[in-house]
Amino acid sequence: MTAADERLVSADVHAEGVEPDGASAALATALRDLASYDAAAFAGDVGLWEAGPGTDTDTEVDELFLVLSGAGTVTFDDGSTITLRPGVLVRLHAGDRTTWTITERLRKLYVG
Repeated sequence: MTAADERLVSADVHAEGVEPDGASAALATALRDLASYDAAAFAGDVGLWEAGPGTDTDTEVDELFLVLSGAGTVTFDDGSTITLRPGVLVRLHAGDRTTWTITERLRKLYVG
């Protein structure tokens, strides 16, 4: 195994399969963990998540995600909204209370 082989997490995140996770029946969510880390500098997971279409609420964990495909919005308790579309990078904070409205099945790459 080469150093590059050890560092490659996914050759094509768009083609990676995901499995239903049952976290939200309203959005038919699915995910795939791509990597897990437990190091002094970083402890967390990297994975893919899909959902929708539909609407559901959640209480978030610390997460950074990049929308790969799909469309919708995430609305926070303070009324602010982020429009989700491919290329949008979002930082969620632990405890954020959100409403997800997915109009086109959404796929995101997350680090959390």
